Amino acid sequence: MHSVDPTTESMIRSVLAYAENRLRLNPVPLDQGSRDPAELDAALKGLPGPGPHTPDQVLGVWASALAPAVISADSPRFLGFIPAAPTKASLLFDMLISCASIQGISWLEAAGAIHAENAVLRLIADRAGMPETAGGCFVSGGSAGNLSSLVVAREVAKRKAGSVAGSARRWRVAVSEDAHSSIINTLRILEMDPLVVRSEDHRLTGAGLRAAIAADGDPASLAAIVATSGTTNAGIVDDLAGAAAVAREHNLWFHVDGAYGGAGLFAPSVRDRYAGIEHADSFIVDPHKWLFAPFDCAALLYRNPSVARSVHKQDASYLDVIHDRPGEWNPTDYAYHLTRRARGLPLWFSLSVYGVDAYSEAIETAIELARQTAAEIRDRSSLELIREPELGVVLFRRRGWEPGQYTAWADQLLEDQVAFIPPSAWEGETVARFAFLHPHTTMDLVREILDRMD
Repeated sequence: MHSVDPTTESMIRSVLAYAENRLRLNPVPLDQGSRDPAELDAALKGLPGPGPHTPDQVLGVWASALAPAVISADSPRFLGFIPAAPTKASLLFDMLISCASIQGISWLEAAGAIHAENAVLRLIADRAGMPETAGGCFVSGGSAGNLSSLVVAREVAKRKAGSVAGSARRWRVAVSEDAHSSIINTLRILEMDPLVVRSEDHRLTGAGLRAAIAADGDPASLAAIVATSGTTNAGIVDDLAGAAAVAREHNLWFHVDGAYGGAGLFAPSVRDRYAGIEHADSFIVDPHKWLFAPFDCAALLYRNPSVARSVHKQDASYLDVIHDRPGEWNPTDYAYHLTRRARGLPLWFSLSVYGVDAYSEAIETAIELARQTAAEIRDRSSLELIREPELGVVLFRRRGWEPGQYTAWADQLLEDQVAFIPPSAWEGETVARFAFLHPHTTMDLVREILDRMD
């Protein structure tokens, strides 16, 4: 299994040929998703089993039965949830990382990989206006980034309160009702509670935070404020400057979840919406979303990474050799992980190949597509735009439709391989939702989708 023999030679040719063909698909087909487990069991034909099979047999099962049962998130027709659109350069370099078993735990083991990753983190920090001291690491996704950040926020609050009082208190975090589900899940894991701050327009504001804290019976139990720079369901950027001011007033940790929308920092047309993000104590953005990297990749940044290191650094006799080496940077010290893949390298390679300006243009393309789609919806009497898009998400309704009609419409679009655009919900109502990200999605496709609502 670990030597180059005739089986390996055959496998290299077959797998690389498959990968090459996949990379050459233009556009990427949508494919289907959900399948009956019994159907997939039959397709697997007992794989894996006690004995060997030829690589071509196994690859054939993948290509003919399993791969078509996976909706391609990198298709320009994938318009549900939050899509992906990794560049060709990032996909190719991701293959290289896997082939070379490149990890990124410590400077001792992976200085070259970590230095390249840190160059990308510095670029993101600069776009956010964070200080030169800012730093962090790449983690698997927004959930991992939010968890790692709020662990630090909780421990900082404990230290401020004193060891006895801090450990005994049930800590809370001020969040918007539109905060990502991973925030609430993180609070549950950390045995913290949310102080949910409601707003009239689904946007967390400084005024709303100030009023909620003033009306609260236990403001001393607050450890942090979490704001969102681009909500998943509607693409709304919170009042980051206002939230930052309230955090400073109450000496609270200020975390910004930019998993989806943080990439808008690279789009000049919307950069002013992010005013205040420079005050964040921690900030995340997922390059596997709107920065065109492969899954899985999230950038986690701290204003003062030494504080995060004091929380996350793991001590053990076998780790002493990687610690306390001046000038070295160990990504394992800045999140809950130890072992980690050098998942920031594909982004570094792609940014270096294409240039940062190309990324800005691609992000602006999705923003402009959302604006054009909003205009198209306004022009159709049977449709109603729910709110003007801020980033690349467009929410709208078909007048007179019941929930089942949205579901039937979406199912037919997928069956016909036109688009993947499942319904969403807005204030308890089933609605339609475009999530634009891929720069090759066209207005012609948008019009075809909307025509099917007539």
